[in-house]
Amino acid sequence: MPNEQRGPFCQSCAMPLSKPDDFGTSAEGFRVNDYCVYCFRDGKFTDPDITEAAMLEICVAAMVKQGVMPEAKARALMTDVLPRLERWRTHAPA
Repeated sequence: MPNEQRGPFCQSCAMPLSKPDDFGTSAEGFRVNDYCVYCFRDGKFTDPDITEAAMLEICVAAMVKQGVMPEAKARALMTDVLPRLERWRTHAPA
């Protein structure tokens, strides 16, 4: 698909990171390539206690509000995508 987003994506909310202002920052104020400014700022998560389920609701609402896609499609997409992101991945014990 020509209009398909290719990344990078925030590893917390899956937001496409396409311009410098989209990226989160380290404690020193430098760009962090893995997270967006809404999820990660000044070297820490903006909402460290948020659950994956709560993040899903925030993402779906944002996608619907911005007209990205209808709610059912956004929910299906985010239900598939969020568990694959670094913040939400569960690692099996070695």
